[in-house]
Amino acid sequence: MENVFISGGAGFIGSECVRSIVSMPSVKCVVILDKLTYAGNLSRIEKELRTSKVNFINADLLDANEYASALRDADTLLHFAAESHVDRSIENGLPFMKSNVLGTYVLLETARANPDMKIIHISTDEVYGSVSEGESLEDDLLIPSSSYSSSKASSDLVALSQFHTHGQSIIVTRCCNNYGPWQDVEKVIPNFITQALQGIPMPIYGNGMNSREWIHVSDHVNAILMIIDVGVPGEIYNIGTGLRLTNLELAEMIAAELGMKKDYYELVPDRLGHDFRYALNSNKIRDLGWTPTINLKSGLADTVSWYREQILARERLG
Repeated sequence: MENVFISGGAGFIGSECVRSIVSMPSVKCVVILDKLTYAGNLSRIEKELRTSKVNFINADLLDANEYASALRDADTLLHFAAESHVDRSIENGLPFMKSNVLGTYVLLETARANPDMKIIHISTDEVYGSVSEGESLEDDLLIPSSSYSSSKASSDLVALSQFHTHGQSIIVTRCCNNYGPWQDVEKVIPNFITQALQGIPMPIYGNGMNSREWIHVSDHVNAILMIIDVGVPGEIYNIGTGLRLTNLELAEMIAAELGMKKDYYELVPDRLGHDFRYALNSNKIRDLGWTPTINLKSGLADTVSWYREQILARERLG
């Protein structure tokens, strides 16, 4: 891995990957493609953009002519770029279909110019739909519940069809819910933290018993880096921790970190198509030697501290 092309590199997970890969001495060139929608933020990779090994392209996945030559020179493609906020997909699913399905197809078709390129397609556990009991395996039926998750399921199938039809070296990963510094405040953990820090109750959908599995973003990226080295093309790898909490339990952990004991949350009307539970079976990637290293308590503590500092910094600036 010397010349790396990262789509969505200004996003939350993509930027963590950029920071990790740019620091590797063996990597000579990193090309970052990002449309810079509401989810893209160049301040996440400000330091990396100043290095000589990083090139940035501001373009849509559908505009292949803007990035085709840079992609042709890459030996590794990490495809993070996606519309990802479920609530936004409920309001209008069309941008999700355009970016996640058509955009993925255009990107992978463009990558066919380099038949030796390794490609990691980053997906989500939401493609499995709600799991009432047990854990989702990589070959389970896909039952997506929103325009977001259905667009991601579709993009997974696009990626796998490119492997089967054209022999592209493509691997699909499906990760549980990520958290950590730099995440957009629309997402549940930064939303809970920033609301609580401002004295506003954390908004919890429905009865608060919906359950999610959580992973620190740096553990997720470490899993991806391992898969680049030892993953098998054409395979799917779940990336999970087994750390599962209801939304009420999550709010309680954040409140405890902030020293709050009461009136720290409020129940709000449930969202449409709200999956009740996600749970991944991650034995396949653990058999490769990966294991998460950041426990939820310490990871949340660090994340709370980061968002507290961000709020304080904004207040100092007026």
